[in-house]
Amino acid sequence: MNAAAVELGLRENRAQFALLVAVNAFVGAMVGLERSTLPLIGSEDFGLSSKAAVLSFIAAFGLAKAFTNLGAGAYATRIGRRRLLIAGWTLALPVPLMIAIAPNWGWIVAANALLGINQGLAWSMTVVMKIDLVGPKRRGFALGLNEAAGYGGVALAAAASGWLASEFAARDVLVVAAAIIAAVALVVCVVFVRDTAAHVALEQSTDASGASALAPPMRDAFREATWRAPALRSASQAGLVNNLNDALAWASSRCFSPPTAPGPARSGSSPACTRPSGASDRSGPGTGQTASAASH
Repeated sequence: MNAAAVELGLRENRAQFALLVAVNAFVGAMVGLERSTLPLIGSEDFGLSSKAAVLSFIAAFGLAKAFTNLGAGAYATRIGRRRLLIAGWTLALPVPLMIAIAPNWGWIVAANALLGINQGLAWSMTVVMKIDLVGPKRRGFALGLNEAAGYGGVALAAAASGWLASEFAARDVLVVAAAIIAAVALVVCVVFVRDTAAHVALEQSTDASGASALAPPMRDAFREATWRAPALRSASQAGLVNNLNDALAWASSRCFSPPTAPGPARSGSSPACTRPSGASDRSGPGTGQTASAASH
């Protein structure tokens, strides 16, 4: 990109901004898919009756995403936003294949760890790159659009995959849809998305303070954001509680959703929580979706 052509602003960078909005909708869609279908896959394909075992993919996803978010923030400038975004979608490609050939539930948990890395890199970089494009005046609006696109993708994918899983095998729905989304998103990032390093440099060059301070070491930044700076500490704690509520509400809804049909196989608990030996339950996609928003 020609440095002379670089401008800050939403209107000036609307094409790239729109691409990043679409990419983040794909990020959210990957989460919506797995939240609708994985509990069904655990109970129907692997015969899991323990809710802790079926919902273990949430823990794997959350831990992988948390540590990846931390690393993505630290290396965004050093490695480059676009490179990390592409790396995130590259790591998403094996996820549907691993789920398709999984011989046991451990493979599903491992696939969700990869998905957590994808989310940590892709969602974080779309946030940062949108902020880079619009400059300091429209950062809040850019962040709002990013979140709306991501969680909109979660909701639409969860609803669509839940409906499809009531008609087709849940694993087939997840594998096909996830493969299409990951492939399309990767192509878009490689072919069309441009790095925003020039926009960062432009903003820094026009900074009224004229300061060019280096980023603090990770250890110092972690301390500042976690407990030293009151404003950052409050934001970190609020984010923790928000995501914790999301995970608990969604997992609990799988356990306490009402039955949808009479009979011993539908005794009032979701198949993710209890499942009689040898029984199969196809009512899952229509239940437990009230808290399907992905944590971010």
